[in-house]
Amino acid sequence: MSRSVLPWPRAAGLAAFLGAFLLGPAIPASATDAGPPCRSQSDLTRFADRLARTADRIAKRQPLTIVALGSSSTAGAGASSPDASYPSRLAARLHETLPDQPITVLNRGVNGEDVQEMLARFEASVLAEKPDLVLWQTGTNALLRGHSLDTVRTLVSEGVARLKALGVDVVLIDPQYAPAVLAKPQVTAMVALLATMARDGHADLFPRFAVMKRWHEIENIPVETFVGPDGLHMNDWSYACCARLLADAITEAATRPSTMASAPSTRPALRPAP
Repeated sequence: MSRSVLPWPRAAGLAAFLGAFLLGPAIPASATDAGPPCRSQSDLTRFADRLARTADRIAKRQPLTIVALGSSSTAGAGASSPDASYPSRLAARLHETLPDQPITVLNRGVNGEDVQEMLARFEASVLAEKPDLVLWQTGTNALLRGHSLDTVRTLVSEGVARLKALGVDVVLIDPQYAPAVLAKPQVTAMVALLATMARDGHADLFPRFAVMKRWHEIENIPVETFVGPDGLHMNDWSYACCARLLADAITEAATRPSTMASAPSTRPALRPAP
């Protein structure tokens, strides 16, 4: 579990940040992050919906609680230390993009869990923390275990509905682009299903699969640069880069003027494979 207290944004700094975010430059990496530049992918990562509750907490300068729910790639399997997990790196990036805003990021990832197991601990691990924003990484273990898409649809819908009924902002995070995942025949359908569910459930989506696919197919980054030797789990560089892109998407959506709340995402629609 990681916690970070972050300040309220200064107007000039935030404007400069948003300008850079929308233009899509390379995002400076920490000196400890060995690897290629982490480039903005705002055409993919910009959320379709404004994060209303998160925005309200920021506007009122009230503490913001973020819960990262998921399995091993939330817990940090493949990272060199807990501080290199994506929730920890997310907290660090939010410290940069939202200075002066008090934020707590809680890592509620458990290695090996699937959707049903996450729902079984929903009350204790998620709802008990009274979150304002939940980042729900799911789908990978369902693919690896051959679970049906209908089962995933039913269980994720239940979880999102419970969160939305409490007014919590929700972002779904889809599977990683990794050899062990790509070997599963339903991977395209799973990615499309989560994208459709995010839209239909009025949640947002961080398209991790598409982000990582672009690293390899457009930026020509070798898969072994961002996936560990097991062919499944991410590493320090990929956790850090995904956390930066996700933090920037959260910052933009939570500070987006309300008049832009219905602005369409530039991310292309994904449909389930036949």
